Parts: sequence; C-alpha cells; structure tokens
Amino acid sequence: MTTIEREPPVHVARSAGVLTLTMARAPVNALDDGLVDALEEAIERACADPEISVLHLRSSCRVFCAGADLALMRRSIATALGLECMLSFVARLQRLAHQLETAPLVTLAEIGGAALGGGFELALACDLRIAAHQARVGLPEAGLGLLAAAGGTQRLTRLVGPGLARRLILGAETVDGATAERLGLVQWSLPRADLADGALALARRLAAQPRHAVNAAKQCIAAAADPARDGFAEELAHTRRLYQHPVTRERVAAFLDRGLS
Repeated sequence: MTTIEREPPVHVARSAGVLTLTMARAPVNALDDGLVDALEEAIERACADPEISVLHLRSSCRVFCAGADLALMRRSIATALGLECMLSFVARLQRLAHQLETAPLVTLAEIGGAALGGGFELALACDLRIAAHQARVGLPEAGLGLLAAAGGTQRLTRLVGPGLARRLILGAETVDGATAERLGLVQWSLPRADLADGALALARRLAAQPRHAVNAAKQCIAAAADPARDGFAEELAHTRRLYQHPVTRERVAAFLDRGLS
C-alpha cells in the first residue's frame, strides 16, 4: 500500500532574526485545525527564541487566506452539534489571533492575494500589513448572515474607527490593496510583482530593532487603547528597564560616541 505524504500546511524558514511562516494549505489556505495547529506551534517557537525579532506571515497559494474551511461551515448549519463545533473553532481562532497580537516581537502579514473573513482577521492581528495592489481584503460575513467573530469586528474598529468599520463590516465590503492602504487597513501596498521583495526588505529592516525594545513599545501602544491601563506610567516603567538592558546600553553608548566624533 502506497503512503501519500501530505505537504505540511505551514513552511517555516529562519534568516537573520526573521522567522517566515508560509501557509501552504492548497488551494486557498482554508483555516482548519491542522493549519491552526501549525501556526500556533510556529508562533510559540518564535516567541520562545530571543534571537527572533520578526514573525513574517505569508502564503504560497494564490490567496493569502480565504477564511474558515467550507466543510466545517457546512457541518455547522446541519446540526446543533455542528454549530457547537464551529463556535469552538471560532473561539480557537480568537486565541490564535490574540497569540499573534501579543507576541513579544513584530508580526508582519504579507498579503499577496485575497484575505477574506477569517483570513483578514488573521492579518488584522498582526502589527503590520503589506499588500499587493491587486489583493482583495475585507470581512464579507454579513452577506452570509454572519459576522467576523474571530476578533474582526473589534480589531477593525480599533484600527480605522467605528464609522469606517461600519461601512466595511455592515456593507460586507471588500477592497483592493491600494484602497486598503488609503483607508488604513494596511500600512503599505505594492504591485504584486514587487511584493515579495518589498516584504522581505521590510522584515529585515524591522529585525534590526532590538526585540526587548519592540516588546516594550508594543505593550505601551496596547495601553493607549485600554482605559484601564496607565500608559504614561507604563512608559516610565519600561524606560527604567530598557536603560538597564545591556543591548540598550551598548547601542546608546555607540550612538553617543558617534555624536562626539
């Protein structure tokens, strides 16, 4: 009997402080337990490795990620048990997005093709997004009588404000990458032919920042959006720790020496 070896759903590559996760669940990187397992494991590996400063999430398929697996969606509307399974899976996607959002390093989504529904929610959980002009992004769930429940309604609203979020979510609107940059959904947009090189150059530039400083900055940025936290006090506390860090001390000393020469 011939054993068929399946391609892993995520390829992991490491280079110069960057851990690149390339989703490869053909044809559209539909999110299922296997893909989520692989992403969770790779993100944990990156977080545990102090030499990794950037987590670069991309796709080898023609789309970035098309959202939840259609077979799972079919089962969810067939029986009460199917519904509970879908709710459990959506809660798992929320945890995956939280894992990405709170990772102590820079997370970068390279969106070369469609990022819709759960796929765009995954990208929204990243710190930074760079998209091809031709890519389509959005949360079209309302058109199916659903909503983006893996954190999409929350993160998109925080990102662009309630007015634009209402336009995009209530209207089930998708936009191309160039429009997404103009609206603030992504930070950069490039022609598709230039995207891979542009994303790689960006990831390498980001990896030059010390991870401990990036982590502190991310926590302070998160505090700015949380009325229960005192962001100014957190800035002072982190600054105290940063000035005591050996890498910071080395970099500051080198900067001061250059200024005196």
